[in-house]
Amino acid sequence: MQPNDLIAPGEVWLVGAGPGDPDLLTRKAEKLIAAADIVFYDALVGPGVLDLIPAGIERVGVGKRSGRHSKDQQTIDRMLVAASLAGKRIVRLKGGDPAMFARTAEEMASLCAIGAKVYVCPGITAASAAAASAGLSLSLRGIARRVQFITAHSRKGQALDLDWKALADPACTLAVYMGRDAAPELSRALMAAGLPAATPALITCDASLPQEQRLRTRLDLMPLVMEAFAEDRPTLILIGEAVAQACTTSVGAMAENISIR
Repeated sequence: MQPNDLIAPGEVWLVGAGPGDPDLLTRKAEKLIAAADIVFYDALVGPGVLDLIPAGIERVGVGKRSGRHSKDQQTIDRMLVAASLAGKRIVRLKGGDPAMFARTAEEMASLCAIGAKVYVCPGITAASAAAASAGLSLSLRGIARRVQFITAHSRKGQALDLDWKALADPACTLAVYMGRDAAPELSRALMAAGLPAATPALITCDASLPQEQRLRTRLDLMPLVMEAFAEDRPTLILIGEAVAQACTTSVGAMAENISIR
């Protein structure tokens, strides 16, 4: 089978690019990238992953970061539809996993509306990468019986519309995506809902990349600690008692790992 045989003309693959480290791509993802005619990629797709795109394959950046949108979602949808109607073999690279806060359903709906075939190749999500490099388990018998994933991104000036009582479960690990700007509100609302101020928290920037940094703190100090990171760095927050159970000999120990309590 030739590489291009993996994707038929007009077909679209939504591919998880993982947290940034190209070694964390699935084998299938790498094969699909090599089989594409055109690759649309997000801002959070790591440079090492983009380096895997062979010469001659068209690259289109459609990156979106909080407060800095190069393309709105409707424009991205139209670009994918146009490429499909033109008979191109398409890979849509999404940071992390396409099923996790990636607006995959909207893109799939637009493509299905024109009869395009759309498939998904999963990837490693940032919460898994952050937990792995810190040497901790998101779930832990007797401590964290479940894991909740939320995004703290909201329209500027608007409060987060979240079920704080459900999120403030001491027997849960809370993974917060895009939580940097919302750290004060997260801390305040979770404590108001009953989560102890001393609940452990781990803030990770650039998870899985050589420049990864981690800061360990507690829920009440989280807003202050967040100021130690540059504003434009991808940031993930883990909150819960399981965070305190990290192994100090984890493979990510070369990254900065400071405790602030």
